[in-house]
Amino acid sequence: MSEEPKVLLVARNGPVATVILNRPQALNALNARLLRELEAALAELAADPEVRLLVITGAGTKAFCAGADLTELAAKTPEEGRALSQWVQEIFTAVERMRKPVLAKIQGFCLAGGFELIMACDFRIAADTAVFGQPEVTLGLVPGAGGTKRLPRLIGKTKALELLMSGERINAAEAARLGLLNVVVPVEQLDHAVDEFVAKLLSKSPVALGIIKDTVTRGLELDLAQALAYEADQFGAALGTEEAREGLRAFMGKRDPAHRGS
Repeated sequence: MSEEPKVLLVARNGPVATVILNRPQALNALNARLLRELEAALAELAADPEVRLLVITGAGTKAFCAGADLTELAAKTPEEGRALSQWVQEIFTAVERMRKPVLAKIQGFCLAGGFELIMACDFRIAADTAVFGQPEVTLGLVPGAGGTKRLPRLIGKTKALELLMSGERINAAEAARLGLLNVVVPVEQLDHAVDEFVAKLLSKSPVALGIIKDTVTRGLELDLAQALAYEADQFGAALGTEEAREGLRAFMGKRDPAHRGS
């Protein structure tokens, strides 16, 4: 009896872990099994001190992720739908709150839950063939994995409402113009663009990167006075790390710092 294919793959290359949604025959749609394995993998990688950065991508060339598995969704009651929404929100929030940079590598369709997943990532690099959208409204549904919250924060209320209420898809160039993407490249250059971006981040203090991510993410949930107070706390915390002491010694000694993540 043949072994059932894995729906999630994790490839490690030194300090970088690549998480691959592996249902290419279903455009990497998010079914319950894939979500369970994604949740477990994220928890494991977040706790692994050897992993400094995550890349999330989809298997194959047709899609990053086309959203929820509609065959599973159609069988759910409203109560089950609410529980599913809360569960996926928790998984994506774990991506957003992880004290490590998370980069989405995108080609092909990036729709609905797939679009919501990349919104929770810190950086988004896409091939020029990528297509984005929240098409739930065309099925009489609404986004349930953070799309109605993160999209307005990323591109503003007016344009977010247009995309959410029309269900229309946009190409990579338009997504970049709206501020959703960090880099857009021809598909054959996608691997190189991701490698370059990753190398740039790995050259920085992992402790400082984690503090910056946390300070920005939490600060968006606070009013300005509270956010500034939190920033001051984190500035002080960063100053007390060995990473900061090494950075200052290196600057005064006119050499490159040797960041170790301590």
